[in-house]
Amino acid sequence: MRRYRDSPESLEDLMQVGYLGLLKAINNYNPELGHGLVAYAQPCVSGELKRHFRDKRWQVRVQRTSQEHMLMVRDARTALAQELGRSPDNHELAEAAGLSFEELREAEHAEMAFRPYYLDAPVSADDEAATFGELLGGDDPGIEHSLDSDALWAHWPDLPERQRHILAMRFYGNMTQAEIGQRLGISQMHVSRLLDAALTRLRECLTGGAARPRAPRPRRRTARTATLAESPKRQSGAAS
Repeated sequence: MRRYRDSPESLEDLMQVGYLGLLKAINNYNPELGHGLVAYAQPCVSGELKRHFRDKRWQVRVQRTSQEHMLMVRDARTALAQELGRSPDNHELAEAAGLSFEELREAEHAEMAFRPYYLDAPVSADDEAATFGELLGGDDPGIEHSLDSDALWAHWPDLPERQRHILAMRFYGNMTQAEIGQRLGISQMHVSRLLDAALTRLRECLTGGAARPRAPRPRRRTARTATLAESPKRQSGAAS
């Protein structure tokens, strides 16, 4: 069990796994083969412990090869630290474990997956230290606006200069259609048509021509319009 003394698993849990491996060894042991029980049980217990770490302890699914490389790197790091009296560098670790730098990097990532950090755990021993969860980034609401702006400005030169000027006054200058009409010397209805044409053009560019045309607004029936509409009825009634 000394090999696994640095494991995050409790010693009691590891002892239970070891006992399970020992029971399997006793059940499968055949004395007629000539091997002692201790020699037969040792690899069975060790294999049961390795199987436990492989299947139960991983918080993130890691490839079997990376798991094995992680164990090799862990043993090589311990042996080199005792031999050199310091922590070995990556070149020494890779050479001692017989791995390439890419395999060493994957093994180190597997080590990180084996020991995950909790989001509510503090980043330091300071009493007022922030937690890992507080340091995680969130969705920036300005990104969507930035993407829409980039798409809009990409088609901005396609509009006539007059329509660009009207859109700028309407949406950046916050001017009403009446104020724009007074500035340009045109009617408010003409400003409305130019705005509608410019927005329709931009909508078609952004949607690939799939934008549906806007339905015309219903005209309000004024008192003069109602009087003109009722005049023929009155005249026909008088003639009859």
